[in-house]
Amino acid sequence: MPNVSPYEPLLARIPVRRHEADVLGGTTVYWVYGRDDAAQTLLAVHGFRGEHHGLEPVVAHLDDVRVVMPDLPGFGETPPIPGRAHDLDTYADWLTAFSAAVAPGAVVVGHSFGSIVAAAAVAGGLPTPRLILINPIGAPALEGPRGIFTRLAVGYYAVGARLPGRLGEALLRNRMIVRVMSLAMVKTRDRALRRFVHDQHDTYFSSFADRDVLRDAFVTSVSNDVRASAPRISQPTLLIAAVQDDITPIEAERRLRELFPAAELVEIDGVGHLIHYEKPREAAASIRRFLGLSDDGMR
Repeated sequence: MPNVSPYEPLLARIPVRRHEADVLGGTTVYWVYGRDDAAQTLLAVHGFRGEHHGLEPVVAHLDDVRVVMPDLPGFGETPPIPGRAHDLDTYADWLTAFSAAVAPGAVVVGHSFGSIVAAAAVAGGLPTPRLILINPIGAPALEGPRGIFTRLAVGYYAVGARLPGRLGEALLRNRMIVRVMSLAMVKTRDRALRRFVHDQHDTYFSSFADRDVLRDAFVTSVSNDVRASAPRISQPTLLIAAVQDDITPIEAERRLRELFPAAELVEIDGVGHLIHYEKPREAAASIRRFLGLSDDGMR
C-alpha cells in the first residue's frame, strides 16, 4: 500500500480536475489545482522521470493559487509527441504551444529538468510575466559533485537503450535501481518523509512511455542546463536552490543568478535536489513573496 503523503491533508482542501489538450499533434494530459477564479495562475513543469504528482507538495501550500500541471510528453499519462525526437527544442516548443492553448499569461515554474525546459521556452519567446525555477540545473550534470554518479547513469541509460526490447525496459524500470537513485537524492532524516519520498519514486519514476523517449530525455537533461537561456530571459526570475544539492552545487547557482538580467536567488538549507518533497513549504513561501501574495493562503 502506498505511503500516505504528509501533505495530503493540505492537498485535500484544493479542488483538482484532469483535462486533455491537443498539442503539437499529440495529446497532453494535465491537471488544474485550485479555483478557476484565482487571481494568480502558475504553469508548473516537473523533472526528469517524474510526472505531475511530484510538485503536489508545493501546490498543497498554495491553496489560493490556480496551478496548471501537465505530464511532460512521454511521461505519466502524456504520450510521446508523434514524429519528433524528445530533445530540448521539442520540449520547449511543446511548452510554448501548451501555454498558449491552456494557460496563456501564466507564471511559468520549472523544477530540475523542468527548469531547463521552462528556461529554454521563455528564452525562445514563451510569454510569461515571471519565471520561477526550483532546483535549477545551473551547471553541467557531469561537472557536479556527483559527476561520477552521473557518468554511471549515462552508462545505465545507454545499456538500457541497446539491450533487446524487454530486457532494456526491465533494466530501466528496475525497482532496486530506482531506489538507489532515490537514496542518492534524499537528505531528510525524518523516517516517515523518507518513506514517502521513496514511495513516490517507486510509484512514478517508471511511468515513462518507452525507453526511446527516456533515452532522449536523459540525453537532453545531461547535455543542457539553464545557463544558455539565462541571458535571454528579461522577465523577473526567482531561483529556489538547495544548499546541499549534489546535482548543481550552490556555488554554481550563485553564478547562475548573475547570468540573468533580473533574478533573485533563495537558498534553502538542509535539503538537496528534492526541495519539492522535503521543503515544499519553504519553496511555496518564497513563491508567494516573489508574486506579491499575502500569507493568508499559506498553510
